[in-house]
Amino acid sequence: MTALTDELKQGLDAPICLTWELTYACNLACVHCLSSSGRRDPRELSTEEVLALIDEMAAMQVFYVNIGGGEPMIRPDFFDLVDYATTNGVGVKFSTNGSRIDGPGARRLAAMDYTDVQISIDGADRTTNDAVRGEGSFATAIAAMDHLANADFGPFKISVVMTRHNIGQLDGFEALADRYGAELRLTRLRPAGRGADTWEQLHPHHEQQVELYHWLLERPHVLTGDSFFHLNALGDENLPGLNLCGAGRVVCLIDPVGDVYACPFVLHDEFKAGNVRDPGGFDRIWRRSELFTELREPQSAGACASCGQFDACQGGCMAAKFFTGLPLDGPDPECVSGHGELALAGVGAYDRPEPTSNHSKPIPVTLTRKPASLS
Repeated sequence: MTALTDELKQGLDAPICLTWELTYACNLACVHCLSSSGRRDPRELSTEEVLALIDEMAAMQVFYVNIGGGEPMIRPDFFDLVDYATTNGVGVKFSTNGSRIDGPGARRLAAMDYTDVQISIDGADRTTNDAVRGEGSFATAIAAMDHLANADFGPFKISVVMTRHNIGQLDGFEALADRYGAELRLTRLRPAGRGADTWEQLHPHHEQQVELYHWLLERPHVLTGDSFFHLNALGDENLPGLNLCGAGRVVCLIDPVGDVYACPFVLHDEFKAGNVRDPGGFDRIWRRSELFTELREPQSAGACASCGQFDACQGGCMAAKFFTGLPLDGPDPECVSGHGELALAGVGAYDRPEPTSNHSKPIPVTLTRKPASLS
């Protein structure tokens, strides 16, 4: 694995995981939304531009794309775009809140090849979920799962962002996935987008991180997208995954207006490599952009060099550091050895970068509901 990791750090001819946000439009207002979605951007790529970009991906031999948003199914051309991608050899995995999956929609998805559906929830019950994702969102997601099951879609995914309010429900999430024959995917909460405003209220405590680490070790079949490699410093056994920050090396993101970022979790000008509308398109950005070339250079351990766990955790997540105001060569804010907590104590409110753009609807972003039994 070490030799493979070293090779991946130098970058690949095409990204392993290309995240593509089709739209910023969304009918929900999740308090931790990475892209601060809500309102559609009028500069959004047109249908013709999206089709051309799919052709480019096919030529680069991009194996699949992770489509998200916003709520991607809001785009009226959504099914046409997915159908075009899969027909041309680019597999599609897409995340949705489920609000646009009815009976006919589920049957249409079930008839498509190389399409993977991921339903997002953030609680194993209505109260916990709806406090984060909005009133009625849990019932909507469950209805979408029912429609997919009735359409014999097969093993879709259930995606959960881990917070201090739902880590105690890990077994409940597992039971829900088992009920539908679905795969469970857990991801890390990042302080990006609206998540920057709620991270202090939502990110797991140290004891919960330990609980999550051991729970995942016992369940290697649970998917994580390599989100929790910072937890590897807790023990001698690593969680499944590449154990590296893949930004600009094996992953990147294309946003609804065509801007390309090094990582899905750092939507900020400092990590923007270009725009697919620029000469040379996405291929040139991936292969030649100055930012990606720099990220593929050997990285210093920085302040973590003196820690005996650096090889295990690789210093943690770049996005988590950036949006909490920590240096990129410093410790992860959720460093399990406590170094991040000490570093955060010296960060002022004005040291934390503001998101480059905000597409939130004009409503206050607050945790309006919170389970009384959880702190």
